[in-house]
Amino acid sequence: MKSNWIKYIFIFFIIIILIFSIYKIKKDEQEKILEQQTISIEEEKVREIKLGISQMDTINPILSNNKNVQDIAKLIYEPLVNLTSDYKAEPCLAVEWAKQSDNSYLIKLRENVKWSEGQRFTAEDVRFTIDKLKEIQSVYSYNVQYVIGVDIVDDYTIRINLDREIPFFEYYLTFPILSSEYYEAEDFANTEKNNAPTGTGKYRITQAESSYLTLEKNMYWWNKNTNLSIEKITINLYSSVGEMYNSFKIGNLDLIATDNENVQDYIGTIGYNPKEIKGRNHTFLAINTGNYFLGKQEVRKAIAYSIDKENIVSSVFNNKYFTSSFPLDYGNWLVQGQDVSSGYNLEQAKQILVENGWNYRSQYWQKTENGKTERMVLNLLVKASDASKVAVAQNIKSQLENQGIRINIVQASDQQYTASINTRNYDIALCNITLSLTPSLETFFGQNNLSNYTNEEVTNIMNEVKNTTDENVLKEKYQRLLEIYKSDIPYISLYSNKYMVAYNSGLVGDLTPNWYSSFYGVEGWYK
Repeated sequence: MKSNWIKYIFIFFIIIILIFSIYKIKKDEQEKILEQQTISIEEEKVREIKLGISQMDTINPILSNNKNVQDIAKLIYEPLVNLTSDYKAEPCLAVEWAKQSDNSYLIKLRENVKWSEGQRFTAEDVRFTIDKLKEIQSVYSYNVQYVIGVDIVDDYTIRINLDREIPFFEYYLTFPILSSEYYEAEDFANTEKNNAPTGTGKYRITQAESSYLTLEKNMYWWNKNTNLSIEKITINLYSSVGEMYNSFKIGNLDLIATDNENVQDYIGTIGYNPKEIKGRNHTFLAINTGNYFLGKQEVRKAIAYSIDKENIVSSVFNNKYFTSSFPLDYGNWLVQGQDVSSGYNLEQAKQILVENGWNYRSQYWQKTENGKTERMVLNLLVKASDASKVAVAQNIKSQLENQGIRINIVQASDQQYTASINTRNYDIALCNITLSLTPSLETFFGQNNLSNYTNEEVTNIMNEVKNTTDENVLKEKYQRLLEIYKSDIPYISLYSNKYMVAYNSGLVGDLTPNWYSSFYGVEGWYK
């Protein structure tokens, strides 16, 4: 009996061993198949992309006036301070910065950086670049317009001195840095070295021909923790934008970036993945709070409630613009996900006037104060030479007059318009601004702002935000500015232009562009 039990136990263990062996063999086979499939997939990945530049002037980023060049140059050259996909300042060639006084910034530079030809990057390169930007006309000259001197503390520390206090000055440090040694004894604007300047970025120029440039990985790039999937980038050069668009349409380019509102007339609507984002051109109404009528909050609110922005965008621009409710609502980290719009509500517009003692009689809103009755009539200033703005002004006039708010459109010459803006000689002005890279709202809330708007709390907040780097404090203060913008309505944001990055449908990876850069996540791209 005992021997039978021993036999059964032995047989049981033999079965267990056989089952385990079969399982292990099958598992090894599956892992081998999976490994082979992975290897096959990796082998199928294309690690080259093709970009395009139309009408290239020079690949030197601080000499070029070409937007394509400025965008692509971010792969080759680097700034002191970069911007994230939600427009937050982050270290690049500068690892740290500190405001020493209202007019002075101390900046610590990254020490393990080399140019693509192997030379050391030092503070001298930064001073050289700033000096050049002060000497020449460059798209980046604006960034250094307030700089009056650069002191080199040591090889990796500089002090930048300004002629005035500039809120969020670190955002001005987003210009590309060039090598002082590379350009030593050269005619900076005319040297042949501008055909393929050395940079500190992810890629370096290895070939520069009349019809194309070739970029390859920069073996000296300082960020050794990031593996670049794309090994080669070919930049085709085109004589016209139309030629470049057509090349993209037939699949010869993997990416184009443009703020051309008619781009789909050239590239169609299929065969690529579009990313549409709000651009930097922001159009708004400046409401002069010094005006008798517009100094009243209820009037400003009634105007805001009476304007259908969707109607403007669809009827005037055929939906080629985004409606907007705040200057920073383009995706800035300080106001992400916040809607500041008062909304379109005709009944609310009338109600708020009535509740504040206004009457609608003889086709006018009127109010009696101190024994005197005033009929509301407002002038809307617009630049006559801008046909689309005139159409917007006429649309707004029509919408407001349907609510009984009488509007006279003042079509001013360019000179008259500028003079009126400078002297704040208007009731309402239709304005357009190219937003800066900084989140500063000085244009809208600072001294001598476009709406003659004063608010003690806003003034205090503006002083606080320019003297803190605490992100939680900044978000809290900007949230309050949003609330005040919405409740007091010193301005009415209308719309922003569209900026589009179109990707070849075969391009894979993290494709999250903004108007600062098209190449976030490029290290993981492949086809």
